[in-house]
Amino acid sequence: MPPLLSRQYGFTLVEIAIVLVIIGLLLGGVLKGQSLIDSAKIKNIIQQANALSAAVNAYQDRFRALPGDDALATSHVPGATGNGNGDGQITEYQLAPQHLALAGFITGSYNGSTDFMTSAQGGAVYIYNEVVAGRGGNGLRFDNLPDSFAEQIDSKLDDGKFDTGSVRATGNYTNNGTTITRTALFF
Repeated sequence: MPPLLSRQYGFTLVEIAIVLVIIGLLLGGVLKGQSLIDSAKIKNIIQQANALSAAVNAYQDRFRALPGDDALATSHVPGATGNGNGDGQITEYQLAPQHLALAGFITGSYNGSTDFMTSAQGGAVYIYNEVVAGRGGNGLRFDNLPDSFAEQIDSKLDDGKFDTGSVRATGNYTNNGTTITRTALFF
C-alpha cells in the first residue's frame, strides 16, 4: 500500500483578509463610539455651565447678591450654613452651591464645607472668583478636563484660544491627552 499523504490545512489569503476587515470595522466602531461618548460629555459640561450661569443670574436677580458672597444668605435661604462678605467677589466658593440649591436654582444638597459639584468628566466644578490665564473675576471653574475637552468647550462658547476671551485655561490646548488643571468660564 502506498503511504497516505497527509494534507496540511491552513487559512487562505481571502479568509485572512476577511478577518482583518472585520477587525478593522470593529476597531472603527469602538473609536467612533468613544468619540460619541466624549462629544456627549462635552455637551453635558456646556449645558451644566449654562445652567449654573443662569442659576447665578437668577439668584442675583432675586436677592441682589451673588451666591456664596451673599451677606444675608442665612435669612434669604433658610438652612444656609454661612453668609458671604458681600464684596461682589465669590471667594466663598464652598457656600455658593449651597445657596443656589437651598434657593431652588440647582438640584443637589451641598453642606457648605466639603461637598462639591462635579462635571460629566468627573472633575470638580466651582462657582468662584479666580485668576486664570491673565483674567480674573467671577465665573465657573471646571477642574481636570482633558485638553481636547477644554478646547472644544472654549471653541463652542468663546474663541478657541486658551488665553483670550471669556473662557480661559491654565495650559495650551495640545490635543495630546494632557489634563488642563483649570478651565474657567467667566461671567
